[in-house]
Amino acid sequence: MLKMHVKTGDKVIVLSGKDKGKKGKVLAVNPAKRTVIVEGVSVAKKHKKPRRMGEAGGIISQETPIYASKVMNICEKCGAPTRVGRKVLEDGTHVRYCKKCGETFGE
Repeated sequence: MLKMHVKTGDKVIVLSGKDKGKKGKVLAVNPAKRTVIVEGVSVAKKHKKPRRMGEAGGIISQETPIYASKVMNICEKCGAPTRVGRKVLEDGTHVRYCKKCGETFGE
């Protein structure tokens, strides 16, 4: 399995593309394809057909995947876009930390 710098639930900012500068929460991560789905970013319209009796159809908005290299984590403490480092604490647990302020990310 490939390692990714973002995880589900991280707050990120988009670095390039039509949604550059938008911030959102990571909803899903696909390490095999190196893509992420971010809340409110890369939204596309989808025509949904009703499948059962009484189910409503129509046009819905849905987030589409973007490449993980186009997003950067936002530190909860300093609020700045930052690179993510990894370190092992004295008790043997692996944590991710902000390279700017040194605060650990919520695991």
